[in-house]
Amino acid sequence: MAACPPRRPRAILRRVPLVKRNATYDDLCALPDHMVAELIDGDLFASPRPASPHALASSMLGAAVIGSFGDEPSGGDLPGGWWILFEPELHFRRDVLVPDRAGWRRERMPTVPDVAGFELAPDWVCEVISPSTGEIDRGRTMRVYARERVGHLWIVDPILRTLEVYRLEDGRWVVACTHAGTEQIRAEPFDAVALDMRRWWREQ
Repeated sequence: MAACPPRRPRAILRRVPLVKRNATYDDLCALPDHMVAELIDGDLFASPRPASPHALASSMLGAAVIGSFGDEPSGGDLPGGWWILFEPELHFRRDVLVPDRAGWRRERMPTVPDVAGFELAPDWVCEVISPSTGEIDRGRTMRVYARERVGHLWIVDPILRTLEVYRLEDGRWVVACTHAGTEQIRAEPFDAVALDMRRWWREQ
C-alpha cells in the first residue's frame, strides 16, 4: 500500500466522526491533516484531533512507558527492549488503523523501518477512547487487533479515568486487569515498572 501524498488543508473542522462506506486508501489520503482516519472493512472512519483530556492521557502515558521501556535493554533499573511509537499507521491487509500508541519488542523489530505504514503487527497497542470513537475501538478495532495477533491491548478512558488491560489468548481478548482513578499500577506487558495513573488525568 503506497504512502499518502500530503493532505489538503481545510478550514472547517468536523465535530462528529465522518463515515464513508466502500472507501479506498485514496479516500483516506484525501482527508485533511487535522483528521484522524482509519479504514476498516472497507469503511472509512475519520474524526477531528481529540480534545485535551485525550491528548493529556495519551502524552503522559506514552512518556511513562517510553521512559522505562523505550530503549535498548541495559540490565539496569529500566527494562528497555521496546520501540514505542505515537499514532503509527498500521496496514493490515485492506485495513488501516492508527492507535494512539503502539509498541514492538526489539527482538521482533530490531530497527524501525523507513515506511509510511507498518505491516508487522505490534506487540502492544493503546487506544485512548472518546465518546465519538469508543464504539469503533471496542468493536471493529479490537477484532482487527485480535485477527492480527497483537498480544496486548490497553483501552484508556480519560473521562471515566479508567484503564482496561487485555491479553490475547487463543485469538480472543481476555481481561488481564482493570484500574481506575489515581492508582499506582503494574499492567502487562509493562508490569516490571509501576506507573502513576494520577499523572494521566486532568484535575477535576
